[in-house]
Amino acid sequence: MANSKRTLFLKRRLRVRNKLKKTAYGRPRLSVHRSNKNISVQLIDDLNGVTLASASSLEKDLGVVGKNNKDAAAKVGSAIAERAKAANVTECVFDRGGFLFHGKVQALADAAREGGLKF
Repeated sequence: MANSKRTLFLKRRLRVRNKLKKTAYGRPRLSVHRSNKNISVQLIDDLNGVTLASASSLEKDLGVVGKNNKDAAAKVGSAIAERAKAANVTECVFDRGGFLFHGKVQALADAAREGGLKF
């Protein structure tokens, strides 16, 4: 049986998440979700099971609603960096899920790093 795109994506997501759990050492996880129309990110404390901060391209105050490009991802990345600072978080681990690290995911990560997050 050939693997479908979805099963390959799920395998890749589990592989990434398991590696992060081994090396996180209590740091929060910056989890990225990219759909065909939007991109969202959450800063999750896995030890307590709570979301510390989140940002999405659906938020009207970011001014990127309806845009699905690298500029929108960069604005979401800088927004999560500001909100992480407000939550007293400076270091985290980057959880790209099953998404490849290029394009919008990379633009989001670069903007978050420029905003002061370390991962």
